[in-house]
Amino acid sequence: MQIRKLEKKEFPKALLEIPQPPENLYVIGELPSQNLIHLCVVGSRKYTSYGRECCEKIISGLKGYPIAIVSGLALGIDAIAHKKALSVGLKTLVFPGSGLSPSAMYPKTNVGLAEEIVQGGGCLISEFEPSFKATLWSFGKRNRLMAGISKAVLIIEAEDKSGKLITARLATEYNRDVLAIPGSIFSSNTKGTNRLIRQGATPITCVEDVLEALGFEIKKDKEKQKTLFLDLLPEEKRVVEILRNPTPRDELIQAMKMPTPEANAILSVMEIKELIKEELGEIRKTF
Repeated sequence: MQIRKLEKKEFPKALLEIPQPPENLYVIGELPSQNLIHLCVVGSRKYTSYGRECCEKIISGLKGYPIAIVSGLALGIDAIAHKKALSVGLKTLVFPGSGLSPSAMYPKTNVGLAEEIVQGGGCLISEFEPSFKATLWSFGKRNRLMAGISKAVLIIEAEDKSGKLITARLATEYNRDVLAIPGSIFSSNTKGTNRLIRQGATPITCVEDVLEALGFEIKKDKEKQKTLFLDLLPEEKRVVEILRNPTPRDELIQAMKMPTPEANAILSVMEIKELIKEELGEIRKTF
């Protein structure tokens, strides 16, 4: 992979407008058009099946929109976001916490993914010298570029003291939107995201929420809803059978006859899939 040092005139405009803009930028691959709207997607390395499904469903729903996915190549949600963006034809940008030389790039296990991203029309960007190896401080420095180039930052699963919350804080300082997917109050993996929502982040429960945050006008796609219904899991079909009429959450959970944390996780995923919606204290089907 060929590393190229950008001239100042080639720098993404958004990165020149943040406090402490980068002095140097190195890239592999082609920078996406600045007409694309950049969405930063980050989350836990120790993700759950809930976090994975949320990430994949959200990014799949962005297919066909002029959106580029930004993330940091880390294990977990970051890598899932890059892979799903590639699979649905979205441009994706990588900001590793290291230089871009294959011998220095972090994490080593995702060097192959980085190559796939470049081959798929995406790019790798770093302000560090190509041979620079990641350190604890380099990730925080990198995070400001991820937040700075993006219109919004979406956090999918983050523990209470997760480094991902640094990206959210920087986004707020740069006047970017902070989006967060809510999770179970019993899960340590979502304490950070739930706290962000409590502090004012936009809660994301479906693809439309993301698109609206990015400034798109939303039109309901009935055929898409039909396809999602055909792909229901057994426990989701059970929820649909129960929801013949709008039902309060506590009554629905009682009818589901399973532990409350598991029931809430299923309902959250169904909201992401746009199969159900909670309004005025009641949950109803959307089809």
